Amino acid sequence: MAAIGTGPAASIVLTFILYWGLKQRRTIKNKEMFFKKNGGLILQKILFESKQPSHKAKIFAARVLVKATNNFHKTNVIGQGGYGTVYKGTLEDNTRVAIKKSKSIDENQIEQFINEVIMLSEVSHPNVVRLLGCCLETQTPLLVYEFVTNKTVFHHLHQKDCVSSMTFERRLNIATQTAEALAHIHSTTQIIHRDIKSSNILLTDDYTVKVSDFGISRFIPMDQTHIQTLVHGTLGYIDPEYFRSGILTEKSDVYSFGMVLVELITGRKVYSYDGTESELGLAMFFVSSLERGCLIQILDDQAKKEGISDHIDYVAKIAKDCIQLEGKKRPNMEVVKEELEKLRQSFIKSSPGESWSSSLD
Repeated sequence: MAAIGTGPAASIVLTFILYWGLKQRRTIKNKEMFFKKNGGLILQKILFESKQPSHKAKIFAARVLVKATNNFHKTNVIGQGGYGTVYKGTLEDNTRVAIKKSKSIDENQIEQFINEVIMLSEVSHPNVVRLLGCCLETQTPLLVYEFVTNKTVFHHLHQKDCVSSMTFERRLNIATQTAEALAHIHSTTQIIHRDIKSSNILLTDDYTVKVSDFGISRFIPMDQTHIQTLVHGTLGYIDPEYFRSGILTEKSDVYSFGMVLVELITGRKVYSYDGTESELGLAMFFVSSLERGCLIQILDDQAKKEGISDHIDYVAKIAKDCIQLEGKKRPNMEVVKEELEKLRQSFIKSSPGESWSSSLD
């Protein structure tokens, strides 16, 4: 009787073991297939041969990121959009990370993805979010970034409970640091971000800028000034010249940055369905108000209360220069960075009501 009783039980256990083994083998094969399809072998070779080991991107195992995010649980979602989802996670060494899980990636973009990983892992700037590595064992590659704690500039400008924290000096610091980051990536890596907007500018607890989301960024070879490409970007921030022609240059980022400047001093959304500015678009509404001498009427209350008029006027002038319709009339980010830094230093030295415009001459 005992032999008869254990026979079926043993059979069930054996069947389970075989099923589990087959499932594990299938999982391993899928991971290997995704790893190869996502360019893992090429990326491994490039990282191994890298001459800057300190900046190497790490290739994470899928199980590590699954554990870090509690299997990508919905409670760990910190951002969502057309591109996919961003999750917060904690690695085994207690490092906090942000993991970007794309909805899809075209097989033709794999080489570009690899280039992005390599290039961004070598960008070392205090105002650019650090890319820690990637995972290629999943159907779509995962990007792993340092975790930034204090949400986005968009959140702080447009959430009522946060606006009071956005002093004029803080807005000026944000503008200057963002300009420094863009000037750096344009000059050292020839990266065009292509999606500069307030929701892609993250802030740390002390309001230090971290420019993020290089998902649609492109590289311009050293011997070229532009590339022809499909148009990508965000309505309201996108360079109208690039939108019409498909010709991408570093001046496209300059236009987008100019719109962030407008957003910082007016407190208005670049694209919204309500308000007078939406009928023209904030860019035209801003330029029109400036030319009619009505800038004060569209300024953010915090900026009006704390900013010195000369400072505000000068920021408005920089913004207007950045959003010129013709790219060749816009300054480059190096010039913008220098102007904003000079302005920031002058603001620190000035006291409310003091005129200092001559110091900019």
